[in-house]
Amino acid sequence: MSIKFDKILTKMTKNLEKNIRSFLETAKNPIIVILGPTASGKTALSIKIAHLINGEIVSTDSRQIYKGMEIGTDAIQKNKREGIKHHMLGIVSPDREFSLAEYKDEALKKTKEIKKRKHIPILVGGTGLYISSLVEGYDVPRIPPDKALREKLYREAEKKGKKCLHDKLKKLDPISAEKIHQNNVRYVVRALEINLHSGKEKQDKKAQNPQFNVLMIGIDWPREKLYERINKRVEEQEYRGLIKEVKSLLSKGYSEALPSMSSLGVKELIPYIKGEKTLEECKELLKKNTRNYAKRQLTWFHRYKNVIWISPKELAVILKTKK
Repeated sequence: MSIKFDKILTKMTKNLEKNIRSFLETAKNPIIVILGPTASGKTALSIKIAHLINGEIVSTDSRQIYKGMEIGTDAIQKNKREGIKHHMLGIVSPDREFSLAEYKDEALKKTKEIKKRKHIPILVGGTGLYISSLVEGYDVPRIPPDKALREKLYREAEKKGKKCLHDKLKKLDPISAEKIHQNNVRYVVRALEINLHSGKEKQDKKAQNPQFNVLMIGIDWPREKLYERINKRVEEQEYRGLIKEVKSLLSKGYSEALPSMSSLGVKELIPYIKGEKTLEECKELLKKNTRNYAKRQLTWFHRYKNVIWISPKELAVILKTKK
């Protein structure tokens, strides 16, 4: 890197800090969001910013809420949290269904507790719907789960294909169908469940006056570099004990049909554990599925306006800067 270019990056890093401090000086009810696709470096950046502003981190990852799935969901290890408080990690067992409404209630409770301590809440995670439920103040439907209906819809998806289920949603609720990818069967099923029980569309309506002032910071990787990071992380997950973790989940009797067991890093390894596929086949599938998930995340995140996007080089400079 040239000296001139290094100075430019340093200036950009100072500008980010300036933007954060300016935001905090003027915002009445501030909350910071750090977003980006999986394996983009959100966790490391969030720790850095938390030290800078006396922040606490609230996970917005729909899979990191489950206990015993830390490697597969790539939840930050306790010994790497650098004294920063983390919330909404490992709070329910894998056999417990945890709705968006429940998540929102609990996460809002945590943000209030953080603010009482005069700290700043920092939302970090890759589940766009979780982020939106908080920062856009979604009025989340509170229709209780219907296990029989869900099982029927999941069987239909297996028999007739995911597209068939998504087409059904298009007829009932075209707005939700446009937002939800057909491969996200769990969200499609939930939207159908709400429609069929209430006779209304799955209206996660935005509040007219959201309660937070929001600053969003995103990490923007070139696609190929991001894919390299994803592939590398899968190899690291295997080394850290991913196979052992999935075996442990199965040995405890958790059904493969549970939403938690459909998580990336779990569902792909089950065929290997059952002797149906080789380890390399399962790892390649995990890499592919994770790359596809990253694409969907980026589509969602680019819906947000006024995100401060930082490049990998800027990220590297920020992470090297002393606290």
